[in-house]
Amino acid sequence: MPKPYVIIHTHTSVDGKINRIESPKFPAVSRQYQAVSITPETSILKIDGYLNGRISTDDNITDFRTPAVDEHAPPVPQGDFIACRDAPMYYVSLDPSGRLDWQFSELHYAGVRTHIIEVLSSRASNAYRDFLRRRGISYIICGGEALDNALVLEKLNTIWGMQRVMIGGGGTINWAFLQAGLVDEVSIMMGPFANGDPNMPGLFKAAAPLSEIAPITFSVKEIKVLDDDVVWLRYTVDKPAGTSAA
Repeated sequence: MPKPYVIIHTHTSVDGKINRIESPKFPAVSRQYQAVSITPETSILKIDGYLNGRISTDDNITDFRTPAVDEHAPPVPQGDFIACRDAPMYYVSLDPSGRLDWQFSELHYAGVRTHIIEVLSSRASNAYRDFLRRRGISYIICGGEALDNALVLEKLNTIWGMQRVMIGGGGTINWAFLQAGLVDEVSIMMGPFANGDPNMPGLFKAAAPLSEIAPITFSVKEIKVLDDDVVWLRYTVDKPAGTSAA
C-alpha cells in the first residue's frame, strides 16, 4: 500500500509525559516543537498533515462538546466525502464513531490554513456524516468496527497527495501506529522539567485490542541541544528482521 513518510512528533517532559506541565520552562519546548513542525519559515519536518486521536482533539480543540446532529437527515451518499483537496495543511482526526463537535472546517496554526479531515469507521451514523457535510469537513471511511490505520495512510496519500504526515498523539494512537509498522521516525522535543505524576499520559501506551505490550527498537538519527535546555531526539524505527526499510 502507498503511504506517506510518518513521523511521531511530540514534546515530552524528562519523565516522558506528553501533557502540559506547569513549569516556567514549558513554553520553550512548546514553541520549538511548533517551530520545527508547523511554522512555515522554520519547519524542518516539512509535513503535509498532522494526525491526532479523538481524545487529543477534544482536549485541545473541540472541548468534549456533543455535536448537534440531525437524526432525521436524509441519507447521505456512501463512501468518502472530499470537501477540499488543495489546503496548505491538513488536520486529520481519528474519530471512528463520529463524536467530535466541529464548529468550523479549518484551523489556523502559525498562520497556516489547515483543512480538517475526519477519519470515520462504518460505525459513524448517517446523522454525523450529514453534520460534517453541512460544515464542509472532509471525511474518509476506513474500516468497520475498528479503524484500518494502513488504509487511513493510503487514503491520505492517494486522495490528498500527502508525502509526510506527523502523528501528534496521544499515547494510544502513537503506539498503535508504531506497533503496526506504519511509523518511520520518532521525534521527541524533551523539555527540562518533570513532575513524577503517575497518572499523566505518556508518549506510548499499549491498549487492547489496538496494540499490545511488546518491545520495539530504534536507531538514533540526530540529537540536538536547542535553546532553553530543550533536547531534540530523532530516531528511525528499526524494522523487524526480514522486512525492507520504508
